[in-house]
Amino acid sequence: MIENAKVRALKMIETCTEPEKLRTLIRNARKQGEEEIAHAATLRLYEVLPCEKPGTFEHDVWRSIHALEGTLTEERGKTTRLGRTRPKIARVGEQETVRDLILADKPSEGFHMLIDRHLSHLTFEAVALRHQDRFEEHVLDAAVRRLNSVDIAASR
Repeated sequence: MIENAKVRALKMIETCTEPEKLRTLIRNARKQGEEEIAHAATLRLYEVLPCEKPGTFEHDVWRSIHALEGTLTEERGKTTRLGRTRPKIARVGEQETVRDLILADKPSEGFHMLIDRHLSHLTFEAVALRHQDRFEEHVLDAAVRRLNSVDIAASR
């Protein structure tokens, strides 16, 4: 792709709010071998999919869920939903679900998947650290320890 076209595509992605347009961009970019554009459009897609208000804790949680589901769907070649996380959120809410996953003895498979794909900012641990007012000290400490355990610099 010509550099000017790439710059225009990246600028368009920054402001796009239509999931279908972003999905089309992702498909086309991958066909053309333009992984930078595909990656940027994918991250933007995860930003616009949640119904919750951007910047809120709930938006960040759903952005993480969409990212993990999108990754699983792409890798498996079929639509994949988080079969335990979504029902738990429906039962107890986002905050308790995030807290419980952070305090679990072992990191979830989703945590490792996001870390492996250089999406540490989308882990529930990172979400909790961005919304510290929602969590108790021991939860935040556990989030920092877990991120640090995989060489992601985190602090409170």
